[in-house]
Amino acid sequence: MTAAANGCPDILELESGDFAVIGIDMTARALARLPATVGCGPDERIVWIPRRTLVLAKPDIPDTV
Repeated sequence: MTAAANGCPDILELESGDFAVIGIDMTARALARLPATVGCGPDERIVWIPRRTLVLAKPDIPDTV
């Protein structure tokens, strides 16, 4: 697993205005450590993205809905 390989990780805004995240799948490692109030459905994955990626994306994420 290599951070920043092939232009990844990344956060993309979709045409619908929703966002997609490309990161490292850490579902298997993280499931047992999730808080009781958090769930991950069978069609979902827990994805790790570096803090730097999210901080750099912040200016492109709208403050309002």
